Amino acid sequence: MTTYIFDNTLDGLLTAVFDSFALHQQPQLLAEGEQLPLFADDLQHVTTDEEKAARVWKGLEKHLSREALRIISISWMSEERTLNQPLFNYICKVFQTGKDLSHNASDPDVLFVRNTCRRVLHEEQRMKQFIRFQKAKDGTYLAVVAPDHNVLPLIIDHFQDRFGDQPWLIYDARRHYGYYYDCPSPTLPDASLPSTKKDKDAVVRITFEDESAVPFDLTNGKLDAAVLSTDDQLFQNLWRTYFKAICIRERINPRKQLNDMPHRYWRYMTEKN
Repeated sequence: MTTYIFDNTLDGLLTAVFDSFALHQQPQLLAEGEQLPLFADDLQHVTTDEEKAARVWKGLEKHLSREALRIISISWMSEERTLNQPLFNYICKVFQTGKDLSHNASDPDVLFVRNTCRRVLHEEQRMKQFIRFQKAKDGTYLAVVAPDHNVLPLIIDHFQDRFGDQPWLIYDARRHYGYYYDCPSPTLPDASLPSTKKDKDAVVRITFEDESAVPFDLTNGKLDAAVLSTDDQLFQNLWRTYFKAICIRERINPRKQLNDMPHRYWRYMTEKN
């Protein structure tokens, strides 16, 4: 059995597709670090090549709709290694048939990719619902999250539109990166630049060299008392009081609450910690 080992990147997977057609092989695909199959007698390491990956993606653009391409991109954000083989098979089948297979739910590989995309989009919606901001003394709003899937790039536009008049930072504690938005200056913008360009320039992807030195707790998202705004502490207490006050004890339904608000989100929610 021929087995390709790649670096677990989308460019690496697309390169593997290119190599499989160039060598006329139908390999099993494994990410680096995964356990090798029992009968893997022909191991080949895929060297990620951006040019090859770009050629494969351009080929997909000729056969697939924009929505189908979006499904592939979003499904990859799941970071689930079980996606690698079905996605590889799906892309290969597109080139083998020359058809858009994105709506062929009877194909197990297509269905797996679509279901993975659906899970990522579901996580995106929950992040929009469950993110809680805290205000620092300098006026910056902070939210710490740890989603199951890498959905931060999908939700940034939503928060930029909704909170475009204030600086904020959304940080992914699981993946150790975040996005910082610095609201535009109140002065008139440069009319020569399109508004979309100005907005995108206001969002910056950031990482911290030493997370132990950041002024917030990555385990629960709480800002240090020294930098937390006094008004925000008051609003947090009011929110917890309101959350408890609207609860009808006779109608408590823990199962439904867990279904609507899974326990894994609680540690970063003001009303739950």
